Amino acid sequence: MGDRVSSRVRIGWALTLCTVGLAWAEDWPRFRGPNGSGISDSKGVPSEFGPKKNLMWRVEVPMGRSSPIVVKDRVYLTALEENKLLTLALDRQTGKTIWRREIVRDSTNKIFVGNDTATPTSASDGENLYTFFPDLGLVSLDAAGSERWRVKLGPFDSFYGLSSSPVVHGNTVALVCDQRNGSFAVAVDKDSGRLRWRIERKLATTEAYSTPAIYAPQRGKPQLIVTGAYRVDGYDLETGENVWWIGKQGNYPIGSPVVFGDMVVAVGNGGDTPEYPAFDTFLEKLDTNKDGKLSREECSKDPIMKDHFGWMDADNDGIITRAEWDQKLKESVTEHGVTGSTIGGAGDRTGSNLVWRYTKSFSNLITPLIYRDVLYLLKNGGIITTLNPKTGDVLKTGRTKDAIDEYFASPVAADGKVFLLSYSGKVTVLKADPQWEVLAVNDLDETSQATPAIADGRIYIRTHKALYSFGAGR
Repeated sequence: MGDRVSSRVRIGWALTLCTVGLAWAEDWPRFRGPNGSGISDSKGVPSEFGPKKNLMWRVEVPMGRSSPIVVKDRVYLTALEENKLLTLALDRQTGKTIWRREIVRDSTNKIFVGNDTATPTSASDGENLYTFFPDLGLVSLDAAGSERWRVKLGPFDSFYGLSSSPVVHGNTVALVCDQRNGSFAVAVDKDSGRLRWRIERKLATTEAYSTPAIYAPQRGKPQLIVTGAYRVDGYDLETGENVWWIGKQGNYPIGSPVVFGDMVVAVGNGGDTPEYPAFDTFLEKLDTNKDGKLSREECSKDPIMKDHFGWMDADNDGIITRAEWDQKLKESVTEHGVTGSTIGGAGDRTGSNLVWRYTKSFSNLITPLIYRDVLYLLKNGGIITTLNPKTGDVLKTGRTKDAIDEYFASPVAADGKVFLLSYSGKVTVLKADPQWEVLAVNDLDETSQATPAIADGRIYIRTHKALYSFGAGR
């Protein structure tokens, strides 16, 4: 009798463990999910949701611009409270805080008011967490929230602030830190934090903010794909060797590269004419002491120059000279746009691997989405363009009329739908199709700059105030 009971107990435990394992079958382990694709295999993700519809839970969270990631039974995100660098682990089912870890930063990189050190998104290997705080460096926590190791990095010379997120592949954590001076890429052992390699990116002479992708061919070694100033580079993930590069890419990329088979799609800023007016235009308007320079005090009277003064003041001496202004004018005139290129070869592959370029309706801020063989681009004002990712041919351009807004979050997709989150908290849901159509526009009425996560039929959206979980049937 006792053996029969114990057998039933063992069977019951086995079934319970299987059920738990199946309950959370899908993770979203880094910025934009698996390899940064922005795609989930989830079914049943709702098209309509909000504070009173299909809401599983909503919890208040501290301010931060990083995106949520989903691993096993947890949702992780980072935040900033005064000098405290926060990492939060929330229960995936209920939203309740499992643990909260604080690290007090001992220095602060002075950056643009619209950014902070809690902008990079954490990555996970399925068990441990890897987070980059530009005011600290790389730090790894285990599933219980205990610190495993720390690699100090910085300080950085970046006016707008570094926002590239770490990526994990195999036993390696990789990170790209592009800045005005001293740009580099680094790889460390994921279990010990030991340095594997560090490569100085000497040709990356302007700020860049994109998160790298991993290209893992069936044959050959994995590569780290990086977009920076004027180039897309492929690095051997094991050694850091710069295997190949493709030029004429524009500069200041914020949107990340997207790997599509043996191709990479990238975005870069630039134009055919200077982006800014001539220096004399601002001298006439702001140079009150007529010394031919612009001081911080003089620029404080202009609403745009007040916040972006440090962008032009390249040497941080409190003065903008003609030479500094003209350098920015020069940088703004360059090849640019969205590009599609084949991956492979050695050395300079600009002439052979660059397949197509599109320069009209796109944003260098937002990472493109390739879903069901269609490339989706999003631009401020709710302008949506679909392209053939292999050729760059335009399929459709239109607008989501109920969400004419600014956009910081990148599009994500699941269940035959594409989700677009605007700055004011409007979520447009498209029917995924070359000739897409708007299925719904949901209004959370809270500002957001974070990219949503999707896993197991739920969509997780972080605003400046809260984290939401939406699922069908509630």
